Amino acid sequence: MEKYVNELIHFGNKVRILRERAGFSQETLSFKANLHRTYISQLELGQRNPSYTTLLKLANALSVSVSDLMD
Repeated sequence: MEKYVNELIHFGNKVRILRERAGFSQETLSFKANLHRTYISQLELGQRNPSYTTLLKLANALSVSVSDLMD
Protein backbone atom coordinates (compact mmCIF):
# COMPACT_ATOMS: atom_id res chain seq x y z
CA MET A 1 0.00 0.00 0.00
CA GLU A 2 2.97 2.29 0.54
CA LYS A 3 3.14 2.68 -3.24
CA TYR A 4 -0.23 4.50 -3.26
CA VAL A 5 0.23 6.84 -0.28
CA ASN A 6 -0.04 10.01 -2.40
CA GLU A 7 -3.23 8.77 -4.05
CA LEU A 8 -4.80 7.95 -0.67
CA ILE A 9 -3.86 11.39 0.67
CA HIS A 10 -5.37 13.01 -2.43
CA PHE A 11 -8.55 10.95 -1.99
CA GLY A 12 -8.75 11.92 1.69
CA ASN A 13 -8.41 15.59 0.82
CA LYS A 14 -11.21 15.24 -1.72
CA VAL A 15 -13.48 13.62 0.88
CA ARG A 16 -12.72 16.44 3.35
CA ILE A 17 -13.42 19.12 0.72
CA LEU A 18 -16.74 17.54 -0.26
CA ARG A 19 -17.70 16.99 3.39
CA GLU A 20 -16.98 20.60 4.30
CA ARG A 21 -18.77 21.84 1.18
CA ALA A 22 -21.83 19.87 2.30
CA GLY A 23 -21.54 21.48 5.74
CA PHE A 24 -21.02 18.13 7.49
CA SER A 25 -18.84 17.33 10.46
CA GLN A 26 -16.99 14.02 10.38
CA GLU A 27 -19.58 12.72 12.80
CA THR A 28 -22.48 13.76 10.56
CA LEU A 29 -20.87 12.17 7.51
CA SER A 30 -20.17 8.99 9.46
CA PHE A 31 -23.83 8.79 10.49
CA LYS A 32 -25.11 9.42 6.95
CA ALA A 33 -22.65 6.91 5.42
CA ASN A 34 -23.08 4.34 8.21
CA LEU A 35 -19.33 4.37 8.92
CA HIS A 36 -17.44 5.00 12.15
CA ARG A 37 -16.25 8.57 12.73
CA THR A 38 -12.67 7.48 13.31
CA TYR A 39 -12.76 5.66 9.97
CA ILE A 40 -13.80 8.93 8.26
CA SER A 41 -10.86 10.64 9.97
CA GLN A 42 -8.47 7.92 8.83
CA LEU A 43 -9.77 8.19 5.26
CA GLU A 44 -9.28 11.94 5.25
CA LEU A 45 -5.73 11.51 6.53
CA GLY A 46 -4.93 8.96 3.82
CA GLN A 47 -4.46 6.19 6.37
CA ARG A 48 -7.14 3.82 5.05
CA ASN A 49 -7.81 2.29 1.66
CA PRO A 50 -11.60 2.32 1.13
CA SER A 51 -13.50 -0.57 -0.41
CA TYR A 52 -15.88 -0.05 -3.30
CA THR A 53 -18.79 -0.38 -0.88
CA THR A 54 -17.31 2.41 1.23
CA LEU A 55 -16.97 4.59 -1.88
CA LEU A 56 -20.66 4.00 -2.63
CA LYS A 57 -21.67 4.89 0.94
CA LEU A 58 -19.59 8.08 0.91
CA ALA A 59 -20.84 9.16 -2.50
CA ASN A 60 -24.45 8.60 -1.47
CA ALA A 61 -24.02 10.45 1.84
CA LEU A 62 -22.34 13.39 0.07
CA SER A 63 -24.83 13.37 -2.85
CA VAL A 64 -22.05 13.00 -5.42
CA SER A 65 -21.00 10.26 -7.83
CA VAL A 66 -18.18 7.85 -7.09
CA SER A 67 -16.25 9.46 -9.94
CA ASP A 68 -16.58 12.83 -8.15
CA LEU A 69 -14.75 11.25 -5.21
CA MET A 70 -12.01 9.91 -7.44
CA ASP A 71 -11.05 12.91 -9.60
